[in-house]
Amino acid sequence: MSVDTGTDQVDEPGWEVDPDDDWALAVIATVGRQLRLRREAAGMRAPDFAVAIGYGEDLVYKVEGGRRIPRPEYLDRADEVLAAGGIVAAMKEDVKKVRYPKKVRDLAQMEARAVAMQLYDPLNVHGLLQTPEYARGLLLMRRPSYSADEVERFIAARVARKAVFERDPAPELSFVLEEWSLRRPLGGRANLRRQLEHLLEVARSRNVELQVMPMDREEHAGVDGGIEVLTFEDGSRVGRSPVVAHGRPVSEARQLRILELRYGIIRAQALTPRESTGFIERLLGET
Repeated sequence: MSVDTGTDQVDEPGWEVDPDDDWALAVIATVGRQLRLRREAAGMRAPDFAVAIGYGEDLVYKVEGGRRIPRPEYLDRADEVLAAGGIVAAMKEDVKKVRYPKKVRDLAQMEARAVAMQLYDPLNVHGLLQTPEYARGLLLMRRPSYSADEVERFIAARVARKAVFERDPAPELSFVLEEWSLRRPLGGRANLRRQLEHLLEVARSRNVELQVMPMDREEHAGVDGGIEVLTFEDGSRVGRSPVVAHGRPVSEARQLRILELRYGIIRAQALTPRESTGFIERLLGET
């Protein structure tokens, strides 16, 4: 339990350290050790420190023992109490790098460097386009079920990935969405409406082309699964698809040609961006 400060949310799930993520374990252990050393150097016992920063004593021990990821607010408050002059608060940058699951961090790092992305998801609205509400509804459908901790971590990670839309210069983004994924009200119709509204907002961006693949198409090059092709500033590319190298990222020219050929055909078979916007507007009116 924590001391009630009116803003304390230390029991919020999603801040546990992944036991299989060696780098995250090392970073959080180092941050925790530095916090403990600074607290001891200041002559403060853990119970007194907990009261001073407004968090529970149990949480203090978990953070200092490398078993809990400290929230940014925790580090800010610790910096003030320990009179660290910003040194403790600066640890937020280290913590930020390991806040999310490793496979999500790896993907986000590639997206952050890409100057162009071609993205097709045959099952759901692509993760970069999902609202938090839609993402939650989708994650709760998983069987076997994700734990509450996993759900919160994945939602936070997907929200963080949206920073790609705020980059300057912005990358060129191409999405192809399946009509059925825009009709199924995962998590409720209110969530679906907000998701459709968000898609229309994104589609207005000059660097985004959003296309819909109608269900009545008799020819469809996307039946073999999703596609991701990322292009970087130096001209190098990375692609991924379930049917190529078992879904592992690939950069070999022949494999990339296959992915780009499939993606190009999918785009040609889908509605144009203008037609897709009108289609989503009609769906929104029906929802």
